[in-house]
Amino acid sequence: MNAIKTSTGVEIPLDGDLLAVVETLFQEVTVRHELARTYEDMMREIQHLADQLSAEELRAYFIESLFLNTVTYENERLGALVKKLPDEE
Repeated sequence: MNAIKTSTGVEIPLDGDLLAVVETLFQEVTVRHELARTYEDMMREIQHLADQLSAEELRAYFIESLFLNTVTYENERLGALVKKLPDEE
């Protein structure tokens, strides 16, 4: 199994688990900077990880990312709609 490394040296196995990549980004960028990270900090780390992926791996993680983001978007939209419904009491 292939793996990629963060700029701090943390290894992330490439097993198709997008959430493992997201969790590692959170830990290594957001938590490590004590929540004071910038957009540029996160983008720099994402670019560092993406540069290590083959075209096939990049495609697979991109597809997984779009799926996860679509589901998240749908859930947020549905949540907003549910909040607008009148209470049934």
